[in-house]
Amino acid sequence: MAAELLVLQHIDREGPDRIAEWAAMRGLSLRLIRPDHGDPLPDPVAHGPALAVLLGGPMGVNDRHQSEFHWLKQELNWLQGWIQQKRPVLGICLGAQLLCTAAGGTVEPLTTGTPPQPLKEVGFGAISWQASSSNVPWLASHPRQQIVLHWHGDRCCLPKEAQTLASTLHCHEQAFQLGSNAVGLQFHVELSMTSLERWVSEDRDFIEAAGSTPNQIHEQAEQWGTELTEQGRSLLDGLLDHLLSQV
Repeated sequence: MAAELLVLQHIDREGPDRIAEWAAMRGLSLRLIRPDHGDPLPDPVAHGPALAVLLGGPMGVNDRHQSEFHWLKQELNWLQGWIQQKRPVLGICLGAQLLCTAAGGTVEPLTTGTPPQPLKEVGFGAISWQASSSNVPWLASHPRQQIVLHWHGDRCCLPKEAQTLASTLHCHEQAFQLGSNAVGLQFHVELSMTSLERWVSEDRDFIEAAGSTPNQIHEQAEQWGTELTEQGRSLLDGLLDHLLSQV
């Protein structure tokens, strides 16, 4: 039976973009699931071979206690069953928060300074990979530093069994893995420049709350867009190929 790519999307503007391109190149069937629309989630035990990708969204995992985000509880419960079955999964931004929480960790606001002040990371910036290709094979030939897109105001407090893979100055848990079949990315390399335009247009308040402006994001995109595209595609291809091998 051929493997299937399950993509859990949480808001219209945050779609699979380069992940869908990867699936098409591999000849994989992509099934888009919208938990926020009440779409049913596949049985973690009975479902056929599959790789799950959980995308981002403006909500946070801790919003699951609010009535309008009740579906986050259902998705979190489903994800706990998925990882208990050792099924491969990639979580991005909100997806990484869900993965961290499903594995026993917590999520809290990102802060900096003394006394701590809230911090939002928004815009293009470098991450530093802490792991090496000797213990994380899909990082082979990948640069130690990489330009990515940041768009968050929370951090994952990882469970003890998680391994931190990448960090920034203010957020230690930019990437992590749980065993060989579950990876979380707090940052974004999956989106196209066309999607970025929509993010900037629809999420202006969040950009400005982070002390940035749409013009700054556009200027950064012009500066880093080519490098982001090339390195992002390289990272995603290697990571998704690895997770596909775990199906």
